[in-house]
Amino acid sequence: MPGSSRPPLFTNLLLAIAAIGCAEASSERSQPEGWDSAVQLRPARDLDASPGVVEVELTARVEEVEIVPGKRTPVWTYDGGIPGPLLRARVGDRVIVHFRNDLPAPTTIHWHGVRLLAEMDGAPGHSQDETPPGGSFTYDFVVPDAGLFWYHPHVDSAAQQGNGLYGALLVDDPDEPAELGDELVLVLSDIMVHEDGALGDPRAGGNFGTLFGREGDQLLVNGRLNPVIEARAGLRQRWRIVNAAKSRYYQLALAGHRFTRIGGDGGLMERPVETEMLVLTPGERADVLVTPRGAPGSTLPVRWVPYDRGYGTTFQRPEVEVFRVRLADAPEVEDAPVPAIARAIPALDPAAAVRRVDLKLTLEEGEGDLVMGINDVPFWEAEPLMATVGDTEVWTVENTFDFDHPFHLHGFFFQVLGEDGRPARPMEWKDTVNVPVGGAARFVVRYDNRPGMWMFHCHILDHADAGMMGMLHLVR
Repeated sequence: MPGSSRPPLFTNLLLAIAAIGCAEASSERSQPEGWDSAVQLRPARDLDASPGVVEVELTARVEEVEIVPGKRTPVWTYDGGIPGPLLRARVGDRVIVHFRNDLPAPTTIHWHGVRLLAEMDGAPGHSQDETPPGGSFTYDFVVPDAGLFWYHPHVDSAAQQGNGLYGALLVDDPDEPAELGDELVLVLSDIMVHEDGALGDPRAGGNFGTLFGREGDQLLVNGRLNPVIEARAGLRQRWRIVNAAKSRYYQLALAGHRFTRIGGDGGLMERPVETEMLVLTPGERADVLVTPRGAPGSTLPVRWVPYDRGYGTTFQRPEVEVFRVRLADAPEVEDAPVPAIARAIPALDPAAAVRRVDLKLTLEEGEGDLVMGINDVPFWEAEPLMATVGDTEVWTVENTFDFDHPFHLHGFFFQVLGEDGRPARPMEWKDTVNVPVGGAARFVVRYDNRPGMWMFHCHILDHADAGMMGMLHLVR
């Protein structure tokens, strides 16, 4: 029939027009070119190309890095940068890390939040010996859970982490909903640097510094000062955030916007929650969705807002701009709806607990260096708590201080309990929980088949080093 075919030139013209239209549509729904370049993390180089295995080399060493503009600071690093390289794996992968210590002091690596075997946990004197200067150790473990985890030392922790030793480990879940948002991994931290570029004294302030928890004067995002993230107004971003500061609570605000928190320490939550400000204690993680909106070409500051964690912690402290979101000079677009996010998390039954564990975070009165403890005993004098594989326990951690404390349990997730004694909703798996002034945190935990010595401590690392730490001895 006439008209049943078109000349090749006409067909090619139609295809070209369609291709231009698709490209324009794709551009309309894309972040600006190089949108994340200011905060992009260095990826670790995988030495094993086979699926299911991530094998890397990681070296701790002193390196001169520019933090204060125009000055070089001799910081402690993993592979020469702050933070260390981003390790990325999938659920069920085997992760092998060939670690070398080129620092002038012994160290270890703790894999915060990862449910691994005790001998890979990096607790010196319990799960492994310290790795001496010039020494090496191979960490070899499987990552059973999706989520954002991180790594840092557990020898002289406050000083070593405060000097720059930390990095992120992201474990992907291939079954999670697609198109949650354009992803950023954001490692928040701080560091004390003098005007001449010299590192601050990790013991500055004496006993008061220990009591308060030493904070750095430079707030960093992926090792940068106040970086700029580019964005297209109306397009959703997914921020995977870890607070790697040794003492600082991060309370974040973005004027005119709300955060949709979809996950935390142990991956996705039962359901999302919205909040105007996002609070992360030291050691905690948050998985949040943010849709930047505003006038084309405008800049949105993401601010650190002082968090009241007790006496004097907000006094005369101004807000600080942590990073900025700069909107493209283009009209706002409407993103696709957020995919359904729901995770079935089985509730642990507090009534099934075989024992109650009651802990008090305490301060020892006396002269000399400040000594903290748990149940009035510093960790170097404490006997380990005993538990058996398969046990369920309810822990109550009581705060006797005028300051909040972030409490971290190595190796196991727990469920925080609400006022009714049941797991708080929406449920999520946690490994770090805030213990408020004049209050307590209660959680239920069940020990799977990973016996060994497991550490628990305040994640204000000055407090942990001062004695606020203990051990759980899990046996079969």
